[in-house]
Amino acid sequence: MSNPDYLRICIAGAGAIGGTLAVRLQAAGHQVSVLARGNTLQVIRDQGLTLHDQHGVTHATPAASDRPEFGHQDVIFVCAKSQDMAALLVQLGPLIGPETVVVPTNNGVPWWYFYKEGGRFDGAPVQAVDPEQRMAQAVPYVHLIGCVLFITSEVTAPGVIKSSNPHLMVLGEPSGVMSERLQRVRVAVEAAGIEARATDRIRDKLWTKIIANISSNPLSVITQGTLEQLYGQPELRDVVMQIMREVLLVASSYGARVDIDPLTFVQLGAAMGPFRTSMLQDLDRGRPLELAAIGDAVLELAQRFDVPMPITRAVISLARFRGQLAIA
Repeated sequence: MSNPDYLRICIAGAGAIGGTLAVRLQAAGHQVSVLARGNTLQVIRDQGLTLHDQHGVTHATPAASDRPEFGHQDVIFVCAKSQDMAALLVQLGPLIGPETVVVPTNNGVPWWYFYKEGGRFDGAPVQAVDPEQRMAQAVPYVHLIGCVLFITSEVTAPGVIKSSNPHLMVLGEPSGVMSERLQRVRVAVEAAGIEARATDRIRDKLWTKIIANISSNPLSVITQGTLEQLYGQPELRDVVMQIMREVLLVASSYGARVDIDPLTFVQLGAAMGPFRTSMLQDLDRGRPLELAAIGDAVLELAQRFDVPMPITRAVISLARFRGQLAIA
């Protein structure tokens, strides 16, 4: 990696999250490039990206291409839905040098979950997320740093992104080592106006985000409810808390320590306001739903320990049916 004050950073995937990171990181002075395609690519080339967040209104004009022609990068943030991740990862080869750090930002259970996990399933694949091992083969595990994003962003117009809540990124080596490269990425993100934390227990934070996602995203597809409604209205909150209890049992089976109890979870969720989940946004746009990583992978991990998840399984099944209707 080069000077820690000035990094070559590629954002692979320029949706709401990728656009947010691109704007914030370029505003901090890093050399940012964006791997995008189609109309998104053209918009970035023609007018750049504009982010409305708690820092105000920020405009950025990163280099953009649909080909990995930016040279070796210090850091690559891979910002894609889990079902699109494999196709994006296989394009990254020309951008990856010996010291390049690759940071996937997708929701749900990552394909690398058991890499250096250290438990009884160490090294096992997550079939629901990477059934053909395409992701595992595309980027050597040694380049990966785990990431858990707590950023709520939405594309409100081509090239325009709105994010009304504070930004938080938690980073951690899959092995738990507090490495120098981990700290350098954290410092770069922190300098960009995004609260950044380094942890030696990244899977604990993964489970925190998994619980937030699985308790809200599929249910939002069924109900069309916002976070404020899902976590605030009694009828929906009861379902949310049942899902949380089921998932907490799975998390504890893998030795994870989740430091937020279900009641605090719903209070925090309700405080997020009338935000429509990423899965509900995808439903509205007729896109495939990110159910494999957010839902199916959790059920797969539960099955390894024979943990029953009747409510979670039912909600995921209903969401899948609703999603199939939307794209039929």
